[in-house]
Amino acid sequence: MDTHDLRAPASAAGQRLDSFWYDWLDHEIARTAIQNWIRAGQASINGQVCRKPSTRLIPGQRITLNAQSTPSALVPRPGPLSLVFADQYLAVINKQAGLTVHPAPSVTEPTLLHFAAHAFPALTQMAGERPGIVHRLDKDTTGLILVALHEPTRLALTQAFAEREIDKQYLALVAGEPPASGCIELPIGRHPSIKTRMAVVHAGGRPARTEYVRLWTAPDHSASLMLVRIHTGRTHQIRVHMTALGHPLLGDAVYADARTAARAVRQMLHAWRLRVQHPHTRQPLVFLAPVPQDFLDQLRLLCQAPLRVGLTGATGSGKSTVRRMLEQEGLATLSADDVVAATYEPGQDGWQILRHYFGTTFVPADTAPVDKAALYQAMRSSESLRREIERLIHPVVRQAVQLFHQAHAPHISVAEIPLLCETGLQTDHDVVVTVFCPDELRHARLRTRGWDAERIAQVDSWQWEQAAKVRTAQLVVNNSGSAAELQHQVQALARVVRNIQRCRQERHLRAVLALLDEQREHGMNVS
Repeated sequence: MDTHDLRAPASAAGQRLDSFWYDWLDHEIARTAIQNWIRAGQASINGQVCRKPSTRLIPGQRITLNAQSTPSALVPRPGPLSLVFADQYLAVINKQAGLTVHPAPSVTEPTLLHFAAHAFPALTQMAGERPGIVHRLDKDTTGLILVALHEPTRLALTQAFAEREIDKQYLALVAGEPPASGCIELPIGRHPSIKTRMAVVHAGGRPARTEYVRLWTAPDHSASLMLVRIHTGRTHQIRVHMTALGHPLLGDAVYADARTAARAVRQMLHAWRLRVQHPHTRQPLVFLAPVPQDFLDQLRLLCQAPLRVGLTGATGSGKSTVRRMLEQEGLATLSADDVVAATYEPGQDGWQILRHYFGTTFVPADTAPVDKAALYQAMRSSESLRREIERLIHPVVRQAVQLFHQAHAPHISVAEIPLLCETGLQTDHDVVVTVFCPDELRHARLRTRGWDAERIAQVDSWQWEQAAKVRTAQLVVNNSGSAAELQHQVQALARVVRNIQRCRQERHLRAVLALLDEQREHGMNVS
């Protein structure tokens, strides 16, 4: 006989006796078999045999079930087993990803229980198909699991779990940015149509309670690190509850959307902290499982913040050449001049704005682009008009730049913006790079484009002086030499910005690890 002996928990109030044991045994035994055991006198309540499966339970009642079982057929197998603690009564194991906890009809490979039986032969003397197992972790969940090494310990730990005296806390990486803290109390049961899945089931689901605290959110807000405490032990509880909250686990191929599932090779869930009172010595024990490497690697990836580089310089300084060279170095780039040219095409935002405010003055026909020559002459002749046009068009450019950077997060993106400083767009960027070229050389280059001295002076007057642009920058490219020298500088610039991003990433990661160190001693407050 495999005897289950415990006090009915509060959640069992009013539940049928057969239904309670069916749930307690995780639906692994047919309900009709449980009913037959009860009718055969194998169940008791407060020491009295109960033969009525429909008997309603009262919390606190002492209930037992003698489940018919055979001696364990478990064959010990040698295998990797990360022991955290062991004595003659129990063992605590840090389970690796990809390892099933105990045998099942659908499992063909060795399990944690096979390896544990090799390390602790006493397990083979216990009855049942999963001797010593008092709780479980999903195959791809890592972390701490308790194993009872003989029957009295198993019964004591089973009761402790039923009374919710064992505190289990997990680390989870979830999509998005959940609330700072909260408690999810949604019943969980088998999915109504997909029997291999669990789901929030309001009619007939078992009570389930999950408490969480958001420890950290990635710089791009795409994911968060959560500390999760479960007050009940339903199958897939954290995965189901976090999905119901709208923030599924990264890598969860069962419950997450396809995009979130593809972000990691397994569900990012780690049973991190376990607090239990030793069933025989009564000593409080606290165990911690180191964060596994794949979890740390995922954290490091999430710490990669986007680096938005603003590239500017005076007209003719060579900033467009620098942008093209950076693109050749593998960096994403955008030209604000190209944005303006595109928005001046028929029907586009800039075209619509100028048509709305100035009629056909700069947009002579419905199918014609903005007349940039007429626009330049008007801006040249009227300072107030120039400022008005900038006020209207610059927000269009700013939005395009923001969308460009968002599209390339969390990578490095470079936006070449001639009026970066003048429009205040430097505040939208993490690094400002100014391309400097001595005025004499710069003016000579402009003259080769057909610019006369008057036009050069006019356009220069609309921008900050080069010295001011240089003072605003964190990095400066000196374009006063040959093309080969400029190429060398741009290659160095690409290395520098990549190193800046890498240093920012490591700084974020160190902060997260320091946060975890702070949580190690107490974890989430235990009520």
